[in-house]
Amino acid sequence: MLERTQRKDRTKVTFVLPADIPPGPVSVVGDFNDWQPGIHTLRPRKDGKRAVTVELPSESTHYFPYLAAGDYWFNDESADDGDGSNSRLHT
Repeated sequence: MLERTQRKDRTKVTFVLPADIPPGPVSVVGDFNDWQPGIHTLRPRKDGKRAVTVELPSESTHYFPYLAAGDYWFNDESADDGDGSNSRLHT
C-alpha cells in the first residue's frame, strides 16, 4: 500500500506492507535510490505493519519493485500501474 502526503514541491510517499508477508527483511528498490537494495528497508510501525517513507519531487514519475529475503522481487498492487517488472508511482 502507498500513503502519500503532498507538500509544497515534494510528496512524502510511505511504502507499507504487512508485518510478516512476505517474511524477512524487505526494501524498496527504485530509480529514486539508484536501484540499490537496503537503502530504504521497511521498519515496524506501531500499527503492526512495516513501512518506509521517501520524499520525492511533486509532479514526477518513479519506478520501483520490492525486494524481500531470498531474492524475491514483487510489485505493489496499489501502485498507479506498472511496466511489467516494476511498479509505477506518480507524485
